[in-house]
Amino acid sequence: MWEENDNKLKKTFVFKNFSEAFSFMTRVAFLAEKMDHHPNWSNVWNKVEIELCTHDAGNKVTEKDHKLSAAIDALIK
Repeated sequence: MWEENDNKLKKTFVFKNFSEAFSFMTRVAFLAEKMDHHPNWSNVWNKVEIELCTHDAGNKVTEKDHKLSAAIDALIK
């Protein structure tokens, strides 16, 4: 579940291994590019942490972030 905290939507995804995590990040990258909305994220081995906020709106959570978060969730269902 995405949590809204400090004007960001945040979620941690955990996978079986690095390859699965990296594959997920690649799919998110293509999705984010298509939506012209790019996450702040980090990856350590099997864990991907994502933060979303809209920089053009003063670094606040907007509908754009909610749409991207839903699209990211759809990638792993």
